[in-house]
Formats: sequence, structure tokens, C-alpha cells
Amino acid sequence: MKRVRCPKCDHYIIFDETKYEEGQSLIFVCDECKKQFSIRIGASKLNALRKEEKVDEAENKDAYGSIVVIENAFAYKQVLPLREGDNVVGRRSKGMNIEVPIETNDRNMDRRHCIINVKRDKEGKLVYTLRDNGSLCGTFLMNDLIGDRERVRIDDGAIMTLGATTVILRAAEEQ
Repeated sequence: MKRVRCPKCDHYIIFDETKYEEGQSLIFVCDECKKQFSIRIGASKLNALRKEEKVDEAENKDAYGSIVVIENAFAYKQVLPLREGDNVVGRRSKGMNIEVPIETNDRNMDRRHCIINVKRDKEGKLVYTLRDNGSLCGTFLMNDLIGDRERVRIDDGAIMTLGATTVILRAAEEQ
């Protein structure tokens, strides 16, 4: 199964590519916005750049860590790097500029759902802090709801739930 994204509203359409031959053109009509667009079946030059084609959790270990998205509408794994400072995590949306955009159709996840802060303590060790960003459904850490003004320290392997999407923290390896 393959999926294509509507160029107008970013809604995904899933289809079975095995039913078509290479070089064949397909026309789709988006269920959400009714935009009509076409694609050509074949080898893409962009495949190496796509997140689901190259998923490597160890790839971001030398930076500031990453989050691994393991549950979403398409059940494909995403590894999203973190940077030092505040990392706003939320649902990817066209025109929305956030640090950690998660590709999902989970409408329970806000576009700016929570914030993961990454900083170094006095010994130079990385410290991760999670806080909700006023989301409608709340942010859960290990099935416990995080309060409105609460900041919670999280460690490697922490399981967070944003809407109906599960995310795991992968801390950077210390040098």
C-alpha cells in the first residue's frame, strides 16, 4: 500500500500500487477538499529522503536525542530529532511552523500540543522536561495526565501520549 498527500490540504489517500504498472498516471480526488490531482507510478528520486523509507533511531543519538512516533493513522514509524531549548511538538499542518511536526491525521493532537525542553545541567548532562501547551485533550506521561502548569522531567524511554498518538523519548548518548 502506498499513500499520497493532497497538495492542497495535506490529507493522505492510500492506494494499492501493485494494481498499476510503472509509468502509469493516476488521478485522485481528495475526500477532504475535493481537489483533483495526478501522480505517475514509478521510481521516485525522493525515496531516499522520505521518513518512512529511512528510519534510524541511532541517527540522532549524537545530537540532543529524538522522539519516536509509533502509533498513528498510518502505523508507520517516524523518528524526529530534538534540538537544545524548547521543542514544540504537534500535528503537522500546512503553514504551521513548529520544531517537531508529527505527520498524522489524529485530530485529537493539537498543532502545538506540548513542549519538550532540552538543556544541560551544571555537570553538562542533558535534561529533558515535558509540559503541556494548553492542548484540548491533554498530554499524558506513562498514562498520567500532566497538569496545566506542570513541568515533568523525563528520561530515555519515557512514553508520552498526545491525543491518540504514542511517542517515545530517545535521549542522546552522553559522550
